Amino acid sequence: MAVDPLLLAGLAIAALFAGFIDAVVGGGGLIQIPALFNALPQELPATLFGTNKFSSVFGTSNAAWRYARRVEMPWRTTLPAALAAFACSYLGAMAVAWLPPAMLRPLILLLLVGAAVYTFSRRDFGATHRPQHTGRREFVYAVMLGGGIGFYDGFFGPGTGSFLIFLFVRFFGFDFLHASAASKVVNVATNLAALAFFVPHGHVLPLLAVLMAGCNVLGSFIGAHLALRHGSGFVRKAFLCVVGVFILKFAYDTFA
Repeated sequence: MAVDPLLLAGLAIAALFAGFIDAVVGGGGLIQIPALFNALPQELPATLFGTNKFSSVFGTSNAAWRYARRVEMPWRTTLPAALAAFACSYLGAMAVAWLPPAMLRPLILLLLVGAAVYTFSRRDFGATHRPQHTGRREFVYAVMLGGGIGFYDGFFGPGTGSFLIFLFVRFFGFDFLHASAASKVVNVATNLAALAFFVPHGHVLPLLAVLMAGCNVLGSFIGAHLALRHGSGFVRKAFLCVVGVFILKFAYDTFA
């Protein structure tokens, strides 16, 4: 694969910003995937998605590790959710053959608007960390959340990290910082599940993926540092900004 140096530089910068956004609130694919499709229109979509996942999994893993060092991770919720997400993400990828993902756009747009309005209208939403579930109920709800989001990520994908954060805050009582930390672990699981399909089928551009992975890790380092330094208030504001951009993009893709 021969790529113009300027295009490589552009993809490296896109991966840097994607890693930054992903580390704070998710949604790095909003930057990285369009960059890949614009730079390499001759490549198969599956190859570009595989390259994106390869890059993202390193940045997300780095962010998860940094959060785990500084935040008391809610592992009893996070691990069941991650395992369910891993299994259901692969099922979601298989389901693409049965139903065109584009049919979900109006529904996803509605959900994004609802999440944004709910978060904006409740100033105290996600301000304090007060986990709401324990024992068997915590495990069951975590599996349901992880399975649903994992299936969505394998089937469609955009906004997975942002949806995870909103759901961890709304249904588990996490603050935005702990929700962001937990979402990284689940996101790593869904990315690994996708790579379990993409890598054996050769749907990764190795050299480009390694370059973008390095930039993604650097971006995630900066993003996680800012989130940990400024806390839930910063993550909440970033969440609203990213979801706002998602709403505009989905509205354009749905109605344009």
